[in-house]
Amino acid sequence: MEIIKQFKALSDPTRLRLLNILNHYELNVNEIVSIVDMIQSGVSRHLKILLESGLLVSRKDGSFIYYSANKIRDTFSLINLACAGIEKEIVCAQDLQKAKQSINIRKNRTKRFFKTVAPQWDRLKKEVLGNFDLNGILKQMALGCDRVADLGCGTGETLGSLFQEDKKILIGVDSSPEMLEQARMKLASPNAIDLRLGELENLPMKDQEVDTMIMSMVLYHIFEPEKSLNEVFRVLKPGGTFLLADFEKHDQENIKEIIGGSWLGFEKDQINTWFSTCGFSLKSFDRYEVEKGLCINLYIAEK
Repeated sequence: MEIIKQFKALSDPTRLRLLNILNHYELNVNEIVSIVDMIQSGVSRHLKILLESGLLVSRKDGSFIYYSANKIRDTFSLINLACAGIEKEIVCAQDLQKAKQSINIRKNRTKRFFKTVAPQWDRLKKEVLGNFDLNGILKQMALGCDRVADLGCGTGETLGSLFQEDKKILIGVDSSPEMLEQARMKLASPNAIDLRLGELENLPMKDQEVDTMIMSMVLYHIFEPEKSLNEVFRVLKPGGTFLLADFEKHDQENIKEIIGGSWLGFEKDQINTWFSTCGFSLKSFDRYEVEKGLCINLYIAEK
């Protein structure tokens, strides 16, 4: 019986500690080792037991394996109950602080990447997407929408295609000051578009501020995608539309050398799970082949 395996796995204080960390963050073995200050073989042994019990799930991304708590309903209830019992322990608070620092290290690496590539970003993106007119498709889907936000707006390509004098309220959000500066230089009417600096996991936007949200080729850069999708849900008006375009799951690690990223795309089932958890309803799905054997998946979801 699986429940017996789970209780046995939870009976060890180290495994309970690891589960608490991975209930908050998705991490690889090297990051976990640095957080708990244990030898890798010991950490790997405990992770294996937690995986076999069904309390953890893992995913392979390039040369790394990432671990996180299993969020299937019944199992997740047990995990939350177990973690609630140790949340006030000093060592657990220290673990979570170190885990947050690991995520911040990743984010800073991404910011340095965009600081370097901002002037060449449009060219680099075209190297992967080729002549595929994703902006044109998004523009058609956003026709008739009055308040539109582009999350991870980068150099403002999508916002530029959406701009119509006195017809829309457009908001662009990006975590890179350098990318926003490129947007200001390239947009024909930058003063007519509200460009905001902020993290996509903590949007600088009010509840129910817009009726349409666009996230185009951005999610694969985000370390905690579900947090960003929850933020999208918060900011969208009831009945609002979310347009999400991103890479289909692939194994081409070299793509990161061209346009960066922390994920090698996403499986449709993974996106659907996140949508369901956040409260979205998937309305349509399209798949497009682009350069280098890659595919772009386009999801339309409704709040």
